[in-house]
Amino acid sequence: MSLSPRQHWIGVLARARLSELQPHEAALKDVEYHLIRAPEVGMTLVRGRMGGDGAPFNVGEMSVTRCVVRLADGRTGYSYLAGRDKVHAELAALADAHLQGSQPSIWLSDLITALANAQASRRTQKEADTAATKVEFFTLVRGEN
Repeated sequence: MSLSPRQHWIGVLARARLSELQPHEAALKDVEYHLIRAPEVGMTLVRGRMGGDGAPFNVGEMSVTRCVVRLADGRTGYSYLAGRDKVHAELAALADAHLQGSQPSIWLSDLITALANAQASRRTQKEADTAATKVEFFTLVRGEN
């Protein structure tokens, strides 16, 4: 399944750390905008499947924060992210709105590519840390068959 460019950048913004978005805060807010849906915290149900393809079951609930903004030129930006960070949600929604403009390449190169690279680096490090704890199990076969 291939993601559209917008699906990709919304995912990157949702997984970003607030500390990575804050250096861009002045640029993101340097435009007239209003909040259609102010950042708000809610809950969502998380579902899973045994073995990845079994019957679905309810794992539990998690906090999510959402926000919707509209720029003066009519572009609307959305954000949904895990956790309870209202500032992050507003910045992510503003970034989504800016990325829909006539010149998204500046935002893609300066913001989304840098965030995606940082996330890939963290994922690689986490995979390496996890692989270092891997335990190989084997079974000794006894003489009785």
